[in-house]
Amino acid sequence: MDVRITVPALRAHKVAGGRLPLVMVTAYDAPSARMVDEAGADLILVGDSVAMVVLGYDDTLHVGVADLAHHTAAVARTLPRALVVTDMPWLSYHRDRADTVGNAGALVRAGAAAVKLEGGRSRVGMVEALVDAQIPVMGHLGLTPQSVHVMGGFKVQAREEEAAKALVDDARALVGAGVFAIVLEGVPAEAAAEVTNAVDVPTIGIGAGPHCDGQVLVFHDLLGLQDQLAPRFVRRYAELKAEGVKALATFASDVRMGAFPTSTESYHRSRPPR
Repeated sequence: MDVRITVPALRAHKVAGGRLPLVMVTAYDAPSARMVDEAGADLILVGDSVAMVVLGYDDTLHVGVADLAHHTAAVARTLPRALVVTDMPWLSYHRDRADTVGNAGALVRAGAAAVKLEGGRSRVGMVEALVDAQIPVMGHLGLTPQSVHVMGGFKVQAREEEAAKALVDDARALVGAGVFAIVLEGVPAEAAAEVTNAVDVPTIGIGAGPHCDGQVLVFHDLLGLQDQLAPRFVRRYAELKAEGVKALATFASDVRMGAFPTSTESYHRSRPPR
């Protein structure tokens, strides 16, 4: 049986040290979690992106702790080998330390092995509180979707030299507070490389170029299950929405033409004994 991946095993996972890049994919329910785990991913992210790709919202601000706990539990029930990391949703780690620890605890009780939160130096106190409570934390820098209104949309961050230096400082501060990994989203490849070289925990990129210690994509993006958004960094490895629509249309046609169900797809009365 495969050994389940742990936080200590990931903390020192650096490509510069000879390790293969980490693979992280989102999942929000049992079927997607099984697929991601069977494909060999190292981490499963139960992301607040569920708001956009599953629940139909325009941003990630519309889900709370109860929503993320619900989806985390569905993923955790599959007992994946991959490490399950759950996003702390907007306003779940912004008020005070006790509130932050309580919200993270609810996600851990639901099945998360670690939580992820957005922000740099301003979040150090919350990271420290979580680590003190024995809850592993993954950081998230760069394009932070929960700050969409402050950023004026989903825009690439740290394009300028000073902003890139601030990104490195934020990463170092998070590492000092105890994070075991950092997601870098929507930043120039050069800035991501600088952060990756500056910290001794793995960086996981999404729209951050090839120099990170791993990569993450959203399940529905990489499988082509949604086609409303097409960021530059998304590579579609399948077109399952198109295939699914085709299959559903064939089913509808068969029903209307009387071709489904057939006799072999139906139940029948038992024959009386002779």
